Amino acid sequence: DYGMTPAQLSSLLTELLVLSHETEWIEWKHNNADPKMIAERLCGLTNSAALHGRNVAYMVWGIEDGNKRIVGTSFTPRLKKKGNEELLNWLHRSLHPPVNFKVHEWMHEGRPLVLFEIPCAIQSPVRFGNEEYLRVGSLTKKLKDYPSKEAELWKTFDRTPFERGIAKADLASDEVLTLLDFPACFELLHVPLPTNQEGILQRFVAENLVVSKPGGRFDITNLGAILFAKDLRTFERLGRKALRIIKYARNRRDDPSVRGYAVSFEAAVAFINSQLPQNEPIGQALRREARMYPDVAIRELVANALIHQDFSVTGAGPTVEIFSDRTEVTNPGEPLVETQRFIDAPPRSRNEDLAALMRRMGICEEAGTGIDKVIEAVEVFQLPAPDFRTSGNSTISVLFGPRRFSKMDRVERIRACYQHACLQYVSGNPMSNASLRKRLGIAQGNYPIASRVIRDTLDATLIKPRDKGSVGGRSASYVPFWA
Repeated sequence: DYGMTPAQLSSLLTELLVLSHETEWIEWKHNNADPKMIAERLCGLTNSAALHGRNVAYMVWGIEDGNKRIVGTSFTPRLKKKGNEELLNWLHRSLHPPVNFKVHEWMHEGRPLVLFEIPCAIQSPVRFGNEEYLRVGSLTKKLKDYPSKEAELWKTFDRTPFERGIAKADLASDEVLTLLDFPACFELLHVPLPTNQEGILQRFVAENLVVSKPGGRFDITNLGAILFAKDLRTFERLGRKALRIIKYARNRRDDPSVRGYAVSFEAAVAFINSQLPQNEPIGQALRREARMYPDVAIRELVANALIHQDFSVTGAGPTVEIFSDRTEVTNPGEPLVETQRFIDAPPRSRNEDLAALMRRMGICEEAGTGIDKVIEAVEVFQLPAPDFRTSGNSTISVLFGPRRFSKMDRVERIRACYQHACLQYVSGNPMSNASLRKRLGIAQGNYPIASRVIRDTLDATLIKPRDKGSVGGRSASYVPFWA
């Protein structure tokens, strides 16, 4: 982790002292170094920072309480002990969930000062021992004694999206620009690259990629890191969220990307396409190679996996697995809409900021149109219908290689019929026997074969007649069950 210089710490102190009184996310101390008191204050400050929408809280020694006069302190946290254990180790061990606070010691105008930099609680209130604490005014109180504040704190956790979390805190401006691929960011956003660091960082702050802090320091948000990191492994909690591409062949090839999603997306799609099996269709005596799957289907399914994943699922990230007869795209987390409604349901995303920014950069389609384009492209290629399903705590999208209608089983035929009915309906055209024959490559004279597929899909209650009583006739039309 990067640390602040004494000059930066003094600048931060000056900004904090400007505040008119001891806030609920700042506490001033002179020499009081009682371990139990410090643990309770740390607990109260981290919870209050979350409640008040602050990324960081501060506890400063060497300031006279009341008039906030700088007097210096005799407290030396790295030398202090709690029993036979080092104080800092005891504090880290005593707070649950753990709080990754930072300790700064420096000389200010000839006086020794100490500052604890305390990140806000993220997913649940922090407790010390069996008790959760909160700052109320300038006092530290038990959270359970303030039920309205406790309820509001939990609401704060519920409405704080992943993207607004902090991936790496307390950085100088040049450190931010070292960790993020800023030229690629501006190119993808179609915005001219500013001529100085200040302009770049101002744009980063405006896009919620970076948070400005007192003392001229910055935090990189999860949004900034997951999209524009030069190396996701430099961000502790995001290294396992990199996109993995695995090809299963005689020798398995595993290609994990280490860059952020936005800066690596085009390269990832190109690599996937380069690894896909090739078809060799023959047309008018000319043999030409063609990829097995339409490019738009690969792009949209990979983008969906990145956008709709559940980042709270630890140890797992989006994965593309390439087999000889199919390609599977998997992301952590169950979908927020039923898989059978992917085509028509209004889009819902856990990660709205991530989705919006990726759409602005042209990485994926406008909300609600991506899966439509996947189905449409698959039909043009006359491939088997994609399979969208959940498995455990994951969402899986499967593209299948070419297969003649005679080789499709009943489930595959029903799935193709249902998806075709959905696509026709959202396009303003009900499905008919003729449209289904064209979709499945059934000869126009084989009307009864398409009728059997329609009957099976009706029996599966996935489609229904557009007009009651008109079932089975050549002019009959059908719509999805939800229409």
